[in-house]
Amino acid sequence: MAERDITPPSSSGGFNPRVAVTIFIIIVLFATVVSSVFVVDQRETAVVLRLGRFLRSADEGLHFKLPFGVDRNINVETQVVKKLEFGYRTERAGVQTVFSAQDFPGESIMLTGDLNIVDVEWSIQYRISDPKAYLFNVQDQEKTIRDISQSVINQLVGDRAILDVIGTERENIEFIGQENMNEAFASYDLGIRVTALKLQNIVPPKGAVQNAFEDVNRAIQDRSRFIEEGKEAFNQAIPRARGQALQIVQEAEGYYEERINRALGDTARFRAVYEEYRENPKVTRSRLYFEMFEEVFKNAEGTDLIDRNLDNFIPLKNLVPTFQGATQ
Repeated sequence: MAERDITPPSSSGGFNPRVAVTIFIIIVLFATVVSSVFVVDQRETAVVLRLGRFLRSADEGLHFKLPFGVDRNINVETQVVKKLEFGYRTERAGVQTVFSAQDFPGESIMLTGDLNIVDVEWSIQYRISDPKAYLFNVQDQEKTIRDISQSVINQLVGDRAILDVIGTERENIEFIGQENMNEAFASYDLGIRVTALKLQNIVPPKGAVQNAFEDVNRAIQDRSRFIEEGKEAFNQAIPRARGQALQIVQEAEGYYEERINRALGDTARFRAVYEEYRENPKVTRSRLYFEMFEEVFKNAEGTDLIDRNLDNFIPLKNLVPTFQGATQ
C-alpha cells in the first residue's frame, strides 16, 4: 500500500513574531510617552507624587514625570474662587438666580445671646492657597470647612442679641467671622483662605415669632422714616427762622442808626437856631412864629393868614396862591 504525506503546506499569511514584537514596542513607547507628560492649566497647580509620596509642585504648562504610575499628578484649582452655602442652596446662578426650595435648618438655626432663636443663612468664598496641605492634611476638606465655618458663626451670633444680629451687627459679624475662619484654617493647616463672608437672610423661625419680629422691623423702619422727616423739617425751619431773625436784627440796627442820626441832626439844628437867636432874638422869634404856622397849615387848601389888627384884607401869608378859599 502506498504512503501519502498529509502535512499541511506552509502559508505566507500565518503568525509573524517579528511583526508582533514591533507592535508591542510601539504600544509600549506610546504608553510611555503618554504616561510621562501632563499638562497643568493656568487656573491650576499640580501636586506630583512618586509612589504615593509628595515629590514636587508644578505650575501651568507641560511637565514630565516617570511613566507607568511611578509618578502621579493631581491638578488642584488654586486660582478658582470656590463657594459654600449654609442654610440654602443655589440651583442655578445667573441674572435670575434660582434657589432650592429645600431648607437646611441644621446649618442655619442658631441661639442668640439673649436666648432667642434666629435663622441665619450665609455663604463663604475661598481659594486654595496650599494644594499640598489641602490634599493631605485633612481627609474630608469640605466637611471640615463647613464645620469650622458653622462653629465661628454660631459663636458670633451667640455673643449678640437678636436685634443686633438682624440689624447693626451684620457687618461686624462678616468682618470678624472672616478673620476667625482664616485663623482656624491656618491653625489646622488646611491650605485655604476665605476671601469673603456674606450673610444672607437673617430672620426668626417661621411662625408667630417671625410675624412679631416683622412688626418690630416695620416699627423700626417707621421710626427711622419719622426721624428723617423731622430732620428734613428741622433743616427747612431753622434756616428760615435764622434768616428772619437776621432780618429783624438788621432792621433794628437800621432803625437805631436812623434815630441816632435824626437826633444828631435835630441837635445840630437846634444849636444853629440858638446861635441865631442869641444874635437876633426878635428876628429869630418872628421866623420861628411863621415857620410854626406854616407847619400847622401846610396841608390846608385855600387858607390865608392875615393880620387881625389890620382893617383891610391884606394877606400876610398865602399858603396856596392858586386858590381863593375861606378866610381865617
